[in-house]
Formats: sequence, structure tokens, C-alpha cells
Amino acid sequence: MSPAVTHPAVQFLAASATEKHRPLIITLFAVFVVATLVITVWAGRQTKSASDFYAGGRQFTAFQNGLAVSGDYMSAASFLGIAGSIAIFGYDGFLYSIGFLVAWLVALLLVAEPLRNSGRYTMGDVLAYRMKQRPVRTAAGASTIVVSIFYLLAQMAGAGVLVSLLLGITTDAGKVLIVALVGVLMILYVTIGGMKGTTWVQMVKAVLLIAGTILITFLILLKFNFNISDLLGTAAKNSGKGSDFLNPGLKYGKTGTTKLDFISLGIALVLGTAGLPHILIRFYTVPTAKAARKSVNWAIGIIGAFYLMTIVLGFGAAAILKPGDIIASNPAGNTAAPLAALEIGGGADSTGGAILLAVISAVAFATILAVVAGLTLASSSSFAHDIYANVIRKGKATEKEEMRAARWSTVAIGAVAIVLGAFARDLNVAGLVALAFAVAASANLPTILYSLFWKRFTTQGALWSIYGGLVSSVVLVLFSPVVSGNPKTSMFKGVDFHWFPLENPGLISIPLGFLLGILGSLLSKEEPDKGKYAELEVKSLTGIGAH
Repeated sequence: MSPAVTHPAVQFLAASATEKHRPLIITLFAVFVVATLVITVWAGRQTKSASDFYAGGRQFTAFQNGLAVSGDYMSAASFLGIAGSIAIFGYDGFLYSIGFLVAWLVALLLVAEPLRNSGRYTMGDVLAYRMKQRPVRTAAGASTIVVSIFYLLAQMAGAGVLVSLLLGITTDAGKVLIVALVGVLMILYVTIGGMKGTTWVQMVKAVLLIAGTILITFLILLKFNFNISDLLGTAAKNSGKGSDFLNPGLKYGKTGTTKLDFISLGIALVLGTAGLPHILIRFYTVPTAKAARKSVNWAIGIIGAFYLMTIVLGFGAAAILKPGDIIASNPAGNTAAPLAALEIGGGADSTGGAILLAVISAVAFATILAVVAGLTLASSSSFAHDIYANVIRKGKATEKEEMRAARWSTVAIGAVAIVLGAFARDLNVAGLVALAFAVAASANLPTILYSLFWKRFTTQGALWSIYGGLVSSVVLVLFSPVVSGNPKTSMFKGVDFHWFPLENPGLISIPLGFLLGILGSLLSKEEPDKGKYAELEVKSLTGIGAH
């Protein structure tokens, strides 16, 4: 891997701010890390059972869970990736905000309440209710782990570019070390605190992120006298693209391929949330289905306000920074928001700029740590509960053994995320998350919906849907321009083995996942258990017999 090219002006901008005020920056980071570790240890002491570890004892209120869900959802992709995409591509970058927000309506209307009523700890509980336990749980566990690792890549990439900017690190080795540090912290959060610790960290992070975003949004609007038209006009002029910056087509729409890529991205974003494992397990932390539904309402309000502010963050960065400096700092634009904070605070030589950069970067780092903890918990829970306890041990594992398996799997998943994250550090984190959404919508969503709402669905249909959606989406990503073929933005530069032209596989893999679920069920010789389906239907819609 060749080191990222850093523009001298950007290097000076970051280095002068951090060198002069490095003690302040390190102190802010240290305060957050120590505070969250204290919360994790406190929560860990209250984690006595599997229910505590997997679902936080189902003791969180709708507002608390809504705050935690929004904290889980507003990841590095939201704060760093979307702002960077808007700063570079204008209108087309803003499409990420729309897609992420609209996706919550699908989650609210289709899966939040039925999933809470039907499952216990994981997605596998729902899928295996009326299917053959071992093959379906194995498939659900594999899918959960793969989707989580894709999402983890984005957070690791965000952590690498963020802390590198802050500390003036330009070497590959230094950036890999940062990724490893984040991985170690996330392993500690999950192994010690479980769901309780992770939930409290996410709540704290959500409050910090919203407060920090409000502050930067206010300062950017103040600079332009709260005149949105002036802000957008300056951004368009400063971008060098003119009016094209504010119109569709700068990234998507120029060719037939980019038009298809836009459709693929849109489908993945809108459908992906309802299949994300770390979001789905959040519905199990509340005591009732009503609370699950209310928590999604709270999350929609909080997330909606945040994504409206990303418009100001992205276009504000484009208006006050040189586009060449944004790209030179990070080719994917991930540092646009922190650089904008530095500039709006008074510049690299000012105390105000350094303080604002430190605060916003600490908030972004908090965002990354909280999300990676949630993702790791989702994947380790699925391995321990679905694969270890119900497949390997055939339901004979004790709670203590199950929790031990979850902790060891956390270490393994963290190690994999560290290794892959080192390769993904120069990719736009919003784009990486969109890939995770595509995999989730291809493998998980069809199976969840068919299990809940289709009487004819069978074990074979579930396996075809999960494995077909999972394999097709992953293979298409591996042979797409995201991995190779583009000398500037691909994960592996200098090689080209891509044959799939789209950056997002959703247009192909999502319909394929749904279609395979239908074909597998209709061609199956297995007779669906109508009694079990009737039980699941009553349970999912009314909550009778729910945990």
C-alpha cells in the first residue's frame, strides 16, 4: 500500500494546530476514553446473566433506547463520510443523508415491533422459530458476522484518518497502530460491559455528537449570517464546479453506469437498516414491544435533526475550505468536518480553532468507539448464542459458557476488523457503510420479512436467501471498483481485477436475495409448519409470549 498523499498546506494546518495544543487534544481524548471505560466497568459489574450481556436485562426505557439506537446509527459514516461526500460532490453527496434517514421508516413499519416480540437475543431466534434450528442459526450467525465486519471497516477507516489528522501522523505504520488501538478499546468495551456498558456508552456518545454538531452548524451559519442561499452559493463557487455543485449528476448521472450505481445505492440505503444486526438487537433491550416502537420514534427524531445538520456541515466545509486541501488531507474527504471546525474556530494558529478541532475530533472518536462496540457485540452475540450454544453445543451450553464464548469471539472479530481496517483507511466511510447496508439488505432483510409474514416460507428458502444474498453481494463487492481498478479510491491500488462495474452491489444482490427465498421455498419438499407460523404470527403482532 502506498502512503496517502498529504498536501503541504493541509499537513501544516493540522500539524501547527496539534503541535501547539497537543496537550489539550490528548487530554480531551484521554478524558473520554477513561470516562467510557469507567461506565463500562460499572455496567460490567451489573452484568450477571446472559440476558444482561445480550439485552441489557431489558431494563432500558424507550427514550434511553432511542438515544442508544441513534448513537449506534450515527456512525463515522454519518459524521465524517457524509460531510466529506457533500464537500466534494455537493448534491450527490447529500443523497446519503436522505437514504439513511428514509431507511428508518422501513425499520419502523416492518420490523421493529414484530422482531421485538418474536426473538430473544438475536436475529437467529426469529428465523429459527419455525425452521430447522441448526442450519438456519448457522446461516444467520455467518450473515451477522459478515455484515458487522463490513460496517466495522468504515469505523476503523474513520478512526485512522481522524486521529492521523489530529496528531499529524502520515506514515502507514502510524495509521495502522491507530486502527489497532481502536480495536483493542472496542474489545474491552464488549468483553467487560456487554450490552449494558455498550448502551450507556452509546447514549453518552449520542448526546456529545448532537451537541458538537449543533455547535459547528451554528458557527457555520453565523459566519454566513444564517443565509442558506449565501452559504450554498459560496460553496458552489469555491468548489470550482459552479452551479453543477448544487445539481444532481456530479458523481451519479453522467453515464449509464453511474445512473445504475445511484439506483443501487438508493435501494441499499433504504432497505439496509432493517437488516443491520447491531440495530436489530437494540429492539431486545426494552421491556415491551410498545417501548420498541417508541424508541424507534425517538431515534427517527434525533437522527432526522442530525442529518439536516450534515447539509450545513458538508456545504459549510465546501464553502470555507479549498477542495484541493480536503482531498489532499484524505482522498475520500473524511476529514472535511474536522478541518471545517479548525477553520471556523479561527484557523490553525488560533487557540479557538485548536480547541474546536480537538472537541469535534474527540466527539467523532467517541462516535467510532461506540459504534464499533455495538457492532462487535452484535456479531459476538450471534456467534455465541446461535452458532456455539445452539449449533455446536446443541442447546446444552450453560449461560456462563455462552458468555465466555461471546467474549472470546469478540477478541477474534476485533482482530479481523483491525487487519481489514488497515487496508480500508483511504476509502470514504459513507461508501463503506453503504456496502454493509447492501449486504444486510441482500441476506438478512428478505429472510426476516418472509419469516414474519409468509406462511409458505421454509428452511431451504431461508438458506437460499441468506447464503445467496450474502455470497452474491460479497463477491460483487470484491470484484468491484471499490476493491481494485481505481488508482485513487480503491482499497488495493496498483492492481485491477474488477469486472463488476458498479460500486454498490444492491441492484443485483438485493432482488436476488428476495428471489432465492421464494424459489427455495417453492422448490422445497419440506412442508411448512402452519401451527408454528400461526404461533409466530400471534406472537409477533400481539406480543403474547414475548420475552
